[in-house]
Amino acid sequence: MAAADRPVPVVLSIAGSDSGGGAGIQADLKAFAAAGVHGATAITALTAQSTVGVSAVEVVSPAMVEAQVDAVAGDLGVDAVKIGMLGDVATIEAVARALDRLPPGTPVVHDPVMVAESGARLLPQAATTALIQHVLPRATVITPNLPEARALIGERVTGAEDLDGEALACALHALGPAVVVVTGGHRDEVTDLVFDGVRLDELAGERHPDGAAHGSGCTHSATLAAHLALGSTPLEAARAARAASGAAVRDGLRGLGAGAGPVDVLGLTLASEVRTKTRRATPPSGARPLP
Repeated sequence: MAAADRPVPVVLSIAGSDSGGGAGIQADLKAFAAAGVHGATAITALTAQSTVGVSAVEVVSPAMVEAQVDAVAGDLGVDAVKIGMLGDVATIEAVARALDRLPPGTPVVHDPVMVAESGARLLPQAATTALIQHVLPRATVITPNLPEARALIGERVTGAEDLDGEALACALHALGPAVVVVTGGHRDEVTDLVFDGVRLDELAGERHPDGAAHGSGCTHSATLAAHLALGSTPLEAARAARAASGAAVRDGLRGLGAGAGPVDVLGLTLASEVRTKTRRATPPSGARPLP
């Protein structure tokens, strides 16, 4: 189906599944809906996951990953792609092949899931090398956080572990993406850096440190991809993503689960508060209001 014939844009998420619903494919679909686009998926891995951690991972075969992408592209069409968790070299190579079969110019946003909150590396070195070789040059925008950004350039730049600001953005841009967005959650100033090879923009935000940020990176990158599909420039899309992910953390589902609560990009917290206030304000059936 041609883009002009689709009632709404279609954005494809190529990522892992989070059984707890906070991150991964599940977070992407919620962010797509909130942004006003239709979300489709190609699942790269299944995780047994909750708010307290991941207990098991099962990788989907590379052939099945490609088949999912081809099925969506052949019927619904694809206006933009968001790529998340890619756990091994075979999956990365499969995704690169699938991307090359999409129409030229299809926007691709990659959130490189590489470093855990604990600082542990989630992606083996061979897979990191494959990511740099096969995915980053095909990306319209990459959205690493600060540890992921440093990990991507770690073996190419001396002192990468201390790099930040324009120097970091330039080093990432040299790896091939058209635009780099270093998200601000791990930076001192909570500021996203947006660099297109010529101009560096800083997008300021607020820090919300009280434990409901699970899925914030997925929400950011999915929202950015959705806005590219809607026709925004990368900088406009990055602004929208910064605002949406910040609000989703601010309104996050604290107390849902024993660990870090999921972000709330759909306004569930506000809707619950409204329902509670409505119930309190509505007299029981048959009751007469006080004079």
